[in-house]
Amino acid sequence: MFNLLSLLPRRLLVSSSGTLLVSCRSLCRMEPAVVRCLPGEPKLTISFCLHGSHKHMLRDQDETLGKVLARISNGIAKGQGKAKKSKKNQNQNQGPEQPGETPEHVVVKLVYDGQEVAETELNSAAWRDGAVLHVGGCKYAVQRNAPTWTTAELPVSLLAGFPVCPNLEVEFGNLQDCEFTWYKENAPYTSSPEAAAEVPGQDSGWTEVGHGRVHVPSNQDIGCRLKLRCTPRDGGRSGVAKELVSAGAVEAGPGVCTFDNRHAYTVKEAEWPAVRVVSYNILADVYAQTELSRTVLYPYCPPYALQLDYRQNLIKKELAGYNADLVCLQEVDKGVFVDSLTPALDAFGLDGVFRIKEKQHEGLATFYRRSKFQLLSRHDIVLNEALTSDPIHSALLERVSANSTLKDKILQRSTALQVSVLEDLNLPGRKVCVANTHLYWHPKGGNVRLVQMGVALQHLRHVIGEVAPGAPLVFCGDFNSTPNSGVFQLVREAVVPLQHQDWTSSGPEESCPMELVSAFPPLLSACSQPPYTNYVGGFHGCLDYIFIQPDSMQVEQLIPLPSHQEVTTYEALPSVAHPSDHIALICDLRWDP
Repeated sequence: MFNLLSLLPRRLLVSSSGTLLVSCRSLCRMEPAVVRCLPGEPKLTISFCLHGSHKHMLRDQDETLGKVLARISNGIAKGQGKAKKSKKNQNQNQGPEQPGETPEHVVVKLVYDGQEVAETELNSAAWRDGAVLHVGGCKYAVQRNAPTWTTAELPVSLLAGFPVCPNLEVEFGNLQDCEFTWYKENAPYTSSPEAAAEVPGQDSGWTEVGHGRVHVPSNQDIGCRLKLRCTPRDGGRSGVAKELVSAGAVEAGPGVCTFDNRHAYTVKEAEWPAVRVVSYNILADVYAQTELSRTVLYPYCPPYALQLDYRQNLIKKELAGYNADLVCLQEVDKGVFVDSLTPALDAFGLDGVFRIKEKQHEGLATFYRRSKFQLLSRHDIVLNEALTSDPIHSALLERVSANSTLKDKILQRSTALQVSVLEDLNLPGRKVCVANTHLYWHPKGGNVRLVQMGVALQHLRHVIGEVAPGAPLVFCGDFNSTPNSGVFQLVREAVVPLQHQDWTSSGPEESCPMELVSAFPPLLSACSQPPYTNYVGGFHGCLDYIFIQPDSMQVEQLIPLPSHQEVTTYEALPSVAHPSDHIALICDLRWDP
């Protein structure tokens, strides 16, 4: 229930009989009254904030102003009655009650441009930006549709030397205009209730340590909590600030990470017309937290280093340090995309799109630097659905249907292809097609992957021909295919013969030999064929690639992979110094006008 008594000034008068009085001479500093009122919505909200106490009213837009003002006034009167009754109960054993004073009437009105707003005016029109709400001696500056935080959260895990990227969403504002001030707790944090009770709201216990949307705590901050004061803004307009205090203290980081030396090559963004591209399978939490992962796949990795919060610290620092223009990620948990990667990479200048994998909780994410690209269109597909429903794949479907067992297996896979057509903001009209996928994982699934790749390439050729003629293709992903695989041969040589061993990879009962021709001329693996891009205890090999059209783009710089010594410092991947079982591929591509 809306407690209007809390809106009264702090300077109150109490009669000798205990009656609560409101002094109209008690003037308060003008506080905001934030009103949210949007066309097409039946309700509006009116929010008061006085001395840190937030109260909200939800009213009909077509209600008259007088009803709202009466509700406020009646709420105050009701609050006065409760206060008087409470005082009477306290004094019931102290003799008969003495005659008291009658409470002074509290005037509640809305004033705009020096004139009192008529009580017959509808709420939707009455609550103008710049109006003043008078409640007794208090005045509230009405802010209609002021910049307001709808989401404001700090990450759970904080590591020294790793960026802290709050999850922020603002309504009626612009994140680039908002103000941020970071504070460090002066005393080391203890989780005991007694110590915690001493800290909240006491600015004397905090020291300012930085400004900006992202903050990197230092080793001197270890053991202390962080506080962020963030003020929503839209140009010159400001909203109500929020203060966020971290749930725990800053902890020590892992020291040197596998990607630290790579960052030396990516200190600056690539200069136009070069484009920096990253492809990275970041290991979905739904796979990292299984009993199989902890005991069989990654038994060498400490359990805390498999925890999502810990790994996200490393992933965000790694990706931020690459200063990439295009980032294609695989095995992205939906919650990670929404709550972690999007706010973090947005702070570093990247916008992103997500494609969930059907029947799974993870999928594909493509991010692009918004100062260099704008998203024109998306053409994502599920490969098995496209195979059976899109006529451009009818010839391939007919051949696959010759083996019903293989066909059924292919149609059970939920593999997706994410396709984004981007426009170069430096040269309007120039487009690029960015594709991202994660093919079937099974070691004996070469035949399935060949069909999936055939569908993917045919779809990409169709998209480019229909919506972006002449646009170059950048095709990233975890293809789960080594350089001797049929998939790699299809991409590099544009054809796979019917004799290729992958057609019988899962045994004779699922064999379906055919000559498969790519929809593209031979593509180039921009990062060549490194010894491995996946390194776990029982396997290491090259599974990830960035494929390009050599007649449209050339490799300007290839960022070296971590040394074998760095990869195996903690036996294998993932580790305390590396967040995934895969290694990111990074290259600068020259895209001449």
